[in-house]
Amino acid sequence: MADDDIEIDAQGDNTYLVVQPSELEDVRTYVTVTPEVMDRLASDDEEDVVRRTVLFLRRHQEVADFPEVIDLDDVVASYDDYLEVMGAD
Repeated sequence: MADDDIEIDAQGDNTYLVVQPSELEDVRTYVTVTPEVMDRLASDDEEDVVRRTVLFLRRHQEVADFPEVIDLDDVVASYDDYLEVMGAD
C-alpha cells in the first residue's frame, strides 16, 4: 500500500479524520493528538505526526483492522518502539 493513499482532514481540537483504502471499503479513523505526545516527539506539525503514526501502525496491522478512534497516548503506551521510531523517521 502506498504512502500517498492516506487522506488526512483536520477536525479541530487536535483531532484528524484519516481515510485509507482497503480491499473492501475505505477505513475511516479519528486520530487524537495530545500536546504531551507532540512535546515528546519534539514536533509542532500534527498532520505529519498523524501521517507517520498511520504508517507506523500499518507495519503492525492491516488497514482493515484499524479502530474507529486512535489516541496517540494509547499508541505510546501500546508500542514500546513508537517514540524511538517516530524520532528516527
